Amino acid sequence: MTTQRCSWCSDDPLYIAYHDHEWGKPSHDEAHLFEMLCLEGQQAGLSWITVLKKRENYRRHFFQHSIADIAQLSDAALTDKLQDRGLIRHIGKLKAIRDNAIAWQQMKHQGTDMVQWLWDFTGQQVQLNDVPDYRQAPAHTEVSLKLSRALKKNGFRFVGPTTVYAFMQAVGMVNDHENHCISRSLL
Repeated sequence: MTTQRCSWCSDDPLYIAYHDHEWGKPSHDEAHLFEMLCLEGQQAGLSWITVLKKRENYRRHFFQHSIADIAQLSDAALTDKLQDRGLIRHIGKLKAIRDNAIAWQQMKHQGTDMVQWLWDFTGQQVQLNDVPDYRQAPAHTEVSLKLSRALKKNGFRFVGPTTVYAFMQAVGMVNDHENHCISRSLL
């Protein structure tokens, strides 16, 4: 018997592992939430598998370091990172990672618990959607629009409503696994 996965999941082992073990699983880990918010911004205009294939390089350059360390990166250091073909070589996207770290830190310094703040947009609950086919899932919602506006107001970049909705799906704030998908019933 073949395991039923979401139709968007290709036969690439990296994609399968991401689908089966991460996508749509509720995350309350601050470092993971920050990583996914930034990676979703890197995807803009590209396929998610492109970002997944470069994820370890992003971790090496950014996400295995503290948010405080990322916030300290200079423009020159970010420009140097453009030499690495293992990253998406777009200076605006790379600067957004640093700028998002600065914004994240500023909110924390103001007393915001970032994990709680993000999850408050869904009432601390996973939003379970009826998804007979992934092409019927929304690209953005009222909630992702509100979260996008709030993030931008606080200085975040590359966080439009579609990017934010993809982030919400990725970290399990929204469960958009297709109705037939084995991962939907395991959550």
